[in-house]
Amino acid sequence: MVSPVIGISTYLEQSARWGVWDLPAALLPSGYHRLVQRAGGRAVLLPPDAPDAAPEVLASVDALVIAGGPDIDPSHYTAPRAPETGPPAPERDAWELALTGAALAAGVPLLGICRGMQLLNVARGGTLVQHLEDHRGPVGAFGAHPVKPVPGTLLASVLPEAVAVPTYHHQAVDTLGTGLVASAFAEDGTVEAVELPGAVFTLGVQWHPEMGDDVRVMEALVRAAGA
Repeated sequence: MVSPVIGISTYLEQSARWGVWDLPAALLPSGYHRLVQRAGGRAVLLPPDAPDAAPEVLASVDALVIAGGPDIDPSHYTAPRAPETGPPAPERDAWELALTGAALAAGVPLLGICRGMQLLNVARGGTLVQHLEDHRGPVGAFGAHPVKPVPGTLLASVLPEAVAVPTYHHQAVDTLGTGLVASAFAEDGTVEAVELPGAVFTLGVQWHPEMGDDVRVMEALVRAAGA
């Protein structure tokens, strides 16, 4: 059996160091491709490209993962920039919005992780909370908290019980995008997952499954890609 090919968005850093080199590089934390491999897929990395190339790029993969990362420019959801919002990443925003839109249009199975979930919501016309007031964790340190799936959703068919998840974020979904439903919540009511009913597989999770041991969400994407 040929394993499904899962494309994962990457991003540009202007200075990356390895060995004697210090150069611009397209990067992705290794947890992403390793999670795809553990779930039975074959990972390919998708570096930023011209937005109009997104449909052609997606034609070469069976599913798409939009990875976590920096804040989305609030201009994409017509909101003023909050003081806590990070600097813009216009090239990444444009490329990943194009990938997301092309995946939705073509019915390509899609999983958004953290920023990827927020991007899915923005792509569907939704808005974001730019800063969660209780975000006090150390910079770059992952924590854990429980999330509760909503019965009857796609996510609940994958994670039928409340589960503790690895997390690091300071933004969250505010107004849901067109057609999306919330499929998991944190104890404080923060939306922790969204999905698009009727799609083959369109799911976003606020947490970082690539930083934990639970592969069920990625396995579900790989199954949808294989189908």
